[in-house]
Amino acid sequence: MDSGYILGIARGHNAGVCLLKDGEIVFALEEERLTRAKYDGGPYATMIKVKEYTDKVDAIVISHTQSLEETAGKVDYMGEDVYTGLARKLGLIDRKVDLRNHPQVFDLSSQHHKIHAACAFYRSGFDDAAAVIIDGAGTVHGAQVGKITTAAWEVESIFDCSYPDYIKTIYKHFGSRDPIPTIAQHEVLSDKFGEEGTHIELISGHAGIVKVYEAVTEYCGFDGIEAGKAMGLFPYGEPNDKIPPLFSKDTKFPLSNKNAIVPTYPNGAFVNLFNYDELSKDGAEYNPDIDYTETQSRRDLAYACQKETQSQALDLIKTAARLTGKNKVVVSGGYGLNCVANYEYLKELKDEGIELFVEPISNDGGTAIGAALLYYHSINKSDLRRPREIYLGPKYDYADQEILDLASKYNGIVTDATHADVIELMTSKNIVANFQGRSESGPRALGNRSLMFDPTFEDGKDFVNEIKHREYFRPFAGSILEEDVHEWFDLRGMADSPHMMYAVNCQPGIAEKIPSIIHVDGTCRIQTVTREENPHYYDIIKAFKEKTGCPIIFNTSFNLGGEPLVETLEDALWTLQESDIEYLYLPEYGKLITVGNWKIA
Repeated sequence: MDSGYILGIARGHNAGVCLLKDGEIVFALEEERLTRAKYDGGPYATMIKVKEYTDKVDAIVISHTQSLEETAGKVDYMGEDVYTGLARKLGLIDRKVDLRNHPQVFDLSSQHHKIHAACAFYRSGFDDAAAVIIDGAGTVHGAQVGKITTAAWEVESIFDCSYPDYIKTIYKHFGSRDPIPTIAQHEVLSDKFGEEGTHIELISGHAGIVKVYEAVTEYCGFDGIEAGKAMGLFPYGEPNDKIPPLFSKDTKFPLSNKNAIVPTYPNGAFVNLFNYDELSKDGAEYNPDIDYTETQSRRDLAYACQKETQSQALDLIKTAARLTGKNKVVVSGGYGLNCVANYEYLKELKDEGIELFVEPISNDGGTAIGAALLYYHSINKSDLRRPREIYLGPKYDYADQEILDLASKYNGIVTDATHADVIELMTSKNIVANFQGRSESGPRALGNRSLMFDPTFEDGKDFVNEIKHREYFRPFAGSILEEDVHEWFDLRGMADSPHMMYAVNCQPGIAEKIPSIIHVDGTCRIQTVTREENPHYYDIIKAFKEKTGCPIIFNTSFNLGGEPLVETLEDALWTLQESDIEYLYLPEYGKLITVGNWKIA
């Protein structure tokens, strides 16, 4: 049956919306893309964006880690929450109803990890699969451990999934900041999740995999949410026997070493410097004048963190396959964005006959999609599949005069251009911004909001990092023609890598050909491109290959350090104005916009 319009709303960091029409994604967009505030937590601008596509929605499905009743944000004496209130004021839902229990609003916030699982499973293309969710802190539940009543947050979960709407909890680890004296690991009824049967429940005062990574990230001098920076730093470290183990040994499921990592759920964890001389020797208190990425203890802990967390995650994936009896596994939650770990899984999973899908929108922005899809399949029992969808942002159509006017606003000059013209700029050591089509959903730039560069320059990484105001150790990615990928990279049994979710090894003799996009460990984050999925981007790479013999171009996100990906043409022009990037290519229109007179070469 038709379900009409369903609006999924993700609250919290990486807030955003997903609009479905009869089960198909109309668009999905994170709030930060419109407000230009990184990790923006209230999906207000994106809700307003919905009005450009429909005047009414049939249902609103809300995701978060706490229910609407448990969180602040009431807007009037009737107790109406801000999201229902905004939807009502916009006319998206009926106005004259019970405002406290609106019949068109469904709060699924108590199922945060299940929503992550739904997003990954329904977008995987698998008929059935185990889902592994490795996240920072999901839904909070009250728990009783001995005589202690504690608040505990979802940390890691395993689900058994199959079409149309079977997503059953198999295992769940809840982490608490309270000093729980014992670890409660037992089989409990699943009725609190609205499910039949039982599941394995673990309640602990230990940090989960993501919290360990967040603690180490902060120890290295970054904000905990910037775990990607610690991932970039880890290859600069090395094994160090003075670094303590970060996880308890001989445990069936991941549990941190509490002597090393102290959780402070829901928002973080910290490295216990005082227990270990090696970790405290650079100073117990943070000094803003010190670049901690240059200190070896920081580098070595980042190394240990990457190695140990990916090992724990791999064990959890294997456990999920064993507990469910499935040979297909989907992965989501914040740790799903760890492209180094994702590649490492492939070594052993291939030998064990386990097929892997890592959700490209693993962060909480994906829960807007997951909530909408979970509700849709629950009421429609649909068999609809959605593999590989990633260009899910709104489509922007600009008239020629509008392009001219916007360019003029930012002192830009508009000229006609071809792919060949763009390749000539790139090979002359110019960065060219590519702006086309629908924006990419999630954190990866996949050719529609990308900065393009020639990967063959020896100093390309340092050069572009400086232009983008990024740290020296941050790696870059490459976009390659799908038909050439196996000649250049070892995908460990994968046919392709369209979502840039793996940091892969080069084939022999390749690294020296593309030094700008090879990290210090010899890996490269790879996006395979087909003409079917992205015709303009494919043809640009094809033109680059015809001129240089290299079927891969340097690809990084179209933004500056600390900024979200650009969304609109005006965002793109503003970014050029604020940087030393001079060229903006609009392949759909055959136009090149040049901003300023600054020349790279």
